[in-house]
Amino acid sequence: MSLRQSIGFAGFQGDSWSVPIGRSSRNGSIGIAVVMLVFLFAGPNLRADDLLDRAQSHFGIVPAPDATLVSSAKVELGRALFWDTQISMGGQVSCGSCHLPESGGADPRRFSKRAKGDLTKRNSQTVFNAAYQDELRWLADRPSLQVQASGSLTGSLGHDDEESAEARLVELGYATQLKNVFGDGDDASLTDQFGRAVAAYEKTLTTPADFDRYLSGDENALKTTPRKGLTLFMDIGCVDCHSGLLLGGRQMAVFGVFGDYWTATGSTKVDEGLYAKTKQPEDRYRFRVPMLRNITATAPYFHDGSVDDLSQAVRVMAKVQLDRTLTNSECDAIVQFLNSLTGEVPRNFSPPGGE
Repeated sequence: MSLRQSIGFAGFQGDSWSVPIGRSSRNGSIGIAVVMLVFLFAGPNLRADDLLDRAQSHFGIVPAPDATLVSSAKVELGRALFWDTQISMGGQVSCGSCHLPESGGADPRRFSKRAKGDLTKRNSQTVFNAAYQDELRWLADRPSLQVQASGSLTGSLGHDDEESAEARLVELGYATQLKNVFGDGDDASLTDQFGRAVAAYEKTLTTPADFDRYLSGDENALKTTPRKGLTLFMDIGCVDCHSGLLLGGRQMAVFGVFGDYWTATGSTKVDEGLYAKTKQPEDRYRFRVPMLRNITATAPYFHDGSVDDLSQAVRVMAKVQLDRTLTNSECDAIVQFLNSLTGEVPRNFSPPGGE
């Protein structure tokens, strides 16, 4: 029902009010009271409708994985490659070592341990829904899932060069399996085929959540407090960076617009972000905006894992990015909204046979 239909009996005509005040103040009071009652009872429903429309204009729906794709030979091979520690130098680390089911597809450690025993420079982000990002990692320096996966062979998996990595794939029998999946006519290197197979698997790791049901039109999917949080999220400006399908993950932004981020987060080291690569002044403290999908499960937060508590992370972002000090109730509402972004762990996010 439209606003005009809801209050038409109270005297809404054309584009103006016509309240039946009459000849006495008593009649006038009755007319105004009728209008107030209309807003009192109709208002929440109207605001809910408007909120859904507004949310749909800013955000997108994460689809469930295609069951046919999940069971395909390419995805099954990519799954085996993702979880196999034997591929790494030393046989102790896999892609799955830094992306855990109980941590929303991310790493609960501030920094991940690589095959050679050293630590990653930044916190490992979730692999769930990562297929919808244009670039990956905190500096957006990997342009696709395939490049990210291939790069891990000489990165976290510890091989000194591609020749070493490919020799291990041959030794483990994966060269034949990759050939069977991609065909004799595919002349890509084993490294590239490894990346393509792992990327195919990662594309099935989508996590639709309550918020997606809400965006699809089920207004009961969000309760009162999460709706308040959604409203705040849009009103105070969080949506300026955290929008789209993933609520983030699609652009670069300076961390610390209204103050030094490391003071707010208690960081032990100042990371200059993209500036370390470009040496351009405008890139100092610039990072890829993280997606907020599954954020309640992916602590610790920020590029250096410096904050363990989501409420504190929300307060930090509000202050250093928007110059806003949140009340306890505002922070709680936003956190409850963020909780609606967390979906179920994909059934195939485990080593083969471990559903």
